[in-house]
Amino acid sequence: MEDQGRIGAFLEKALREHSYTTTWVRSCAEARDALSEASYGAIVLDLGLPDGDGLELLRQWRKAGFNEPVLILSARDTVQDRINGLDLGADDYLPKPFSLEELLARLRSLLRRQSAVKEAVIEHRGIRLDLTGHSVHQDGRAVDLTNREFALLELFMQNPGRILTRELICEKCWSSDHANEASLLDVYMSRLRAKLDTTPGAPLFKTLRGVGYQML
Repeated sequence: MEDQGRIGAFLEKALREHSYTTTWVRSCAEARDALSEASYGAIVLDLGLPDGDGLELLRQWRKAGFNEPVLILSARDTVQDRINGLDLGADDYLPKPFSLEELLARLRSLLRRQSAVKEAVIEHRGIRLDLTGHSVHQDGRAVDLTNREFALLELFMQNPGRILTRELICEKCWSSDHANEASLLDVYMSRLRAKLDTTPGAPLFKTLRGVGYQML
């Protein structure tokens, strides 16, 4: 683990020197907490973690709906190791020892790809959100949303199935004081439900008390 600590510190320093905002976590538990509290442009995942296997962590992330691009960094370097990682949802696989310049190039590639994936039209469960036209339709019916309701729906549509904390929603949608916005979040969620949650027995949103919301 001493070697992994040195690599982690080296990568954190190198990424910051290349103008990346970084969060370095050292265990599966810390990684789960970090992803539940914020979203990231890309994740560099070491498979040898002190409290679990990185591949199992990746499998859980993908099952839970996390879509962030993942670059596996590992000493496991057989063809089968790479296949397993890619099949479980990794976007790239870089074996140790590695070149920092190659890692940076691969990260740039993942981030470009992720940016290109953001489509002008997002669809989920009969809802069609047009980012360019700033319009929403549900089953062909136009839905009139305020700017804040639209921003809120866009965040959920970009992260279907993912649990979004109240803090993350306020930060991503409005970038303002969390305490003030959190008090209004339930009001906006109630309005969204009134306008979109129209199928009995098949709710569109799930409330996780004290945590946040999830688009089903």
